[in-house]
Amino acid sequence: MAGVVIGIDPHKRSHTAFALDAREKRLGQVRVSASGGQVPALLDWAARWPKRSWAIEGASGLGRLLAQQLLAAGERVVDVPPKLAARVRLLDSGQTGKNDPNDARSVAVAALRAHDLAEVAVEDHTMVMRVWARRYRDLGRLRTQLLCRLHAVLCELVPGGFCKKELSVAQATEALDRIVTDSPVAQANLELARDLVADLTCLDEQRREVKRRTARAVTASGTSITGIYGVGPIVAGTVLGYVRDIRRFPTRDHFASYNGTAPIEVSSGDRVVYRLSRRGNRQMNYVIHMAAVSQIRHRGSEGRAYYDRKLADGMTGKCALRSLKRKISDTLYARMLDDARHRTALTNQDPGGQSGNDAVSSLAGTHPDRPALRTSHSRVKANDKTTTGDQRVLTPRPAPDRRRTSRSAAGVHVEPRPGPRRGRGQDRP
Repeated sequence: MAGVVIGIDPHKRSHTAFALDAREKRLGQVRVSASGGQVPALLDWAARWPKRSWAIEGASGLGRLLAQQLLAAGERVVDVPPKLAARVRLLDSGQTGKNDPNDARSVAVAALRAHDLAEVAVEDHTMVMRVWARRYRDLGRLRTQLLCRLHAVLCELVPGGFCKKELSVAQATEALDRIVTDSPVAQANLELARDLVADLTCLDEQRREVKRRTARAVTASGTSITGIYGVGPIVAGTVLGYVRDIRRFPTRDHFASYNGTAPIEVSSGDRVVYRLSRRGNRQMNYVIHMAAVSQIRHRGSEGRAYYDRKLADGMTGKCALRSLKRKISDTLYARMLDDARHRTALTNQDPGGQSGNDAVSSLAGTHPDRPALRTSHSRVKANDKTTTGDQRVLTPRPAPDRRRTSRSAAGVHVEPRPGPRRGRGQDRP
């Protein structure tokens, strides 16, 4: 990065900024409070360096609001992963202490040395899907927690325990209606179980509403990935929310590495080995896993046929599942890339009716059979390349010859121009 780079270590209550030049020389540092005046304070401090760039550690986490505010002010912001900044701080031979100024300096150094950092963009409609997909996932975790607590209480109330593989609200309500308590402790557990069932009912209604909101956001995006079997509104909202712009991945292999479906090579010498990847975006990997499981459960799907072919080739069940996840990842990449190209084509499409486009009229949709002016006023020769068979070729009518005669007006005698007289019907040379 050219010019001055300002690294920022964001926190909940304060932000520390550290400025470096292209030679990693310290230019200054400042600490501002996380408040409504954080951006004006930073811009006033950095006004001495007109050619500057901002590097924020975790611009999608604690630094998200600050990054978006700087973008709104017309600044250039890049996102520095926390792990990259930590490695810079660990390998630096100078400032190795763990404090906010050193963290901000590590962020600036990482931005200076790295050339492929993601540039922060203004949030668009994809963030709406990401918000609701994350909310649905959080409600799912709360539901699992409540189910575990309810199951534990039922095991204390029902003699012999309560064994259900998948406990539902209806099953729990039916079991609680049959319980007769004979002690204050059992009565308290029964009331607690009924409260947990009521919480589950409310939580299920919230999840249904969030799913409807996510579905509306996915539909408004106009994506085509919902045509893939097993990709519903939650899966599509999660994928689109985290990916945002698919064109930032040069190939499908980069996209697979991002979502964790690409294996990791752990070869040594002549021994070539690949193992399961635990890297990448785990939320993306989770929703792709759910789509793969949905395809495997339905025997008529293409994913199940692919899974059976891999089993027939000698793969284990887990290896075949990983291959199917990679296949889904490649399909998602191709679909999102086609959607991006389609949106670009619609944006750059000529509206028609302008100069250089005589194929479509902006008002009528096709060329009218009759010109707007009279035939005698239409002097333009028809274009052979754009004239179709069902359109009439308009031949301009020759203008009538005017006879040159001597006229007198208001006592002024006008002499005709010298030259031979032409009769009616004679053409000019």
